[in-house]
Amino acid sequence: MNVIDNSKIQENDIDLGLLLSTLASAKDSPLIFYYDGKSVEPGYHVTEVKAGQFSGLDCGANPEAWAEIFIQLWDIEEGERTHMPAGKFYSIIRKVTDYVQLDGSAKLTFEVSDGVRPMQLYCAAMPILSAGAVHVSLSPRPASCKPRDRWLAEENRKAAACCGPQAATSSCCA
Repeated sequence: MNVIDNSKIQENDIDLGLLLSTLASAKDSPLIFYYDGKSVEPGYHVTEVKAGQFSGLDCGANPEAWAEIFIQLWDIEEGERTHMPAGKFYSIIRKVTDYVQLDGSAKLTFEVSDGVRPMQLYCAAMPILSAGAVHVSLSPRPASCKPRDRWLAEENRKAAACCGPQAATSSCCA
């Protein structure tokens, strides 16, 4: 039985390695996460970092296997605190690696809650260094039909190959 490698990151997802390499070059800059149209509170905490190896069967009966890292953010306001420096976040993740093996290319999921609302799952976009801070937009991690997603990706690949710049004279674009 062939297992599908589900480690390929979606376009709006980054992996842990990319996040850490960006933070390494901006360690003194505040790290600000954005979700649901707002920024996290300056007192936010990284409350948990988990790594897992998963295997499953999708709705098309395709076996899958992937690694995923979960970073839990507790979005609270706490006194006079400012947003966590990127270097502190970087150090927290590095400290976790003393105890837990983290695959830098694993799928990265953020779990966010304000301590009142239920935890929500988010994926992270490419960090942006702007106005002296590192900004990371989090978007809800939607459910999907993986066989359909793979079919659509293949159809898009075929269309790009047929009608891309190199194929401008191809009969399939006529």
